[in-house]
Amino acid sequence: MKIERIEAIPYAIPYTHPLRFASGEVATADHVLIRVHTDDGLVGTADAPPRPYTYGETQQSIRTITEDVFAPQLLGLDPFDRERIHEVLRRTIHNQVAKGALDIALWDLIGQATATQVHKLLGGYTESMRVSHMLGFKPAQELLEEALRFGQDYGITTFKLKVGRRPLALDIEACHVLREGLGEDVELYLDANRGWTANEAMQVLQRTEGLGLTMLEEPCDAKEAMSRRRLVEKSPIPIVGDESVPTAGDVSRELLSGGSNAICIKTARSGFTEATEILGLCTGLGVDVTMGNQIDTQIGSLATVTFGAAHEASSRRAGELSNFLDMADDLLAEPLAIRDGRIRVREVPGVGAAVDEDKLAHYRQD
Repeated sequence: MKIERIEAIPYAIPYTHPLRFASGEVATADHVLIRVHTDDGLVGTADAPPRPYTYGETQQSIRTITEDVFAPQLLGLDPFDRERIHEVLRRTIHNQVAKGALDIALWDLIGQATATQVHKLLGGYTESMRVSHMLGFKPAQELLEEALRFGQDYGITTFKLKVGRRPLALDIEACHVLREGLGEDVELYLDANRGWTANEAMQVLQRTEGLGLTMLEEPCDAKEAMSRRRLVEKSPIPIVGDESVPTAGDVSRELLSGGSNAICIKTARSGFTEATEILGLCTGLGVDVTMGNQIDTQIGSLATVTFGAAHEASSRRAGELSNFLDMADDLLAEPLAIRDGRIRVREVPGVGAAVDEDKLAHYRQD
């Protein structure tokens, strides 16, 4: 089996309402569908979500690096030769989302070729993951209403609150309103998307003490090394590295420097191969991990479930899997379903991300 053709198809699907957070705002999923074709007719599929305000990649840059740089070097290789393929990808620095999507598509091919679920190839620990829902910037009462609705409609009991606003009182109020309205049995954690300084984050932790918050993700820029290390030392809850740790090397740096003491894994930027390396680092050091979301489509969320449910350590916490509910439509032929607060892996060879061709034809931009 040889790689015969690689497609990078740009498409755009609007969100039902803009998603707002400290590092930006998203109104449209202007993503790139990656397809890797083999000479025996198999097609591996993955989704690449550009996040220029976080990683610098755009829809056009993902297409260009995939079609003009990676594809010419990968054609003719066997998808099973993953080390040779990653040697090619490593020659080009950065471009983590493009690399991650190619890796997932290759794993999808390997699963199809061996008639095996990729979830099983990766570890096969459990068949589903608990879902965490992200709450964006809104007035506190609207956030509570949204959380109650998602709890009622989907059985979700874990919520990630986007914070990082100034004045700090906006986020502090939201924490108190949500805890009072949701009760003690619902898990709440925070993600500041680098919106504060480390000292501001410490103020928020002091003023939300006793609310049972479980984690604080990316409170400030990782370059704020000394203050961030002090925050990690003094915080009563884990400080999670996310944007600061897209690669295994970055994870090592943050953990060894004391800049984080928990890690968010996102398959959209690491694929399955580097996500496995990151998970190994964390489990070896006894560091908690979360499965994050890059405002993913259903295709991207399915990849997260596939990896997260495959391992015991990555399935302990609820995964951020529900952002696709804010999209006006999706490309996945068989929609994902959240039942009793969980999403199941697909029990088919590969990842199971079959695309609705009519929808792709409608939303593609090339």
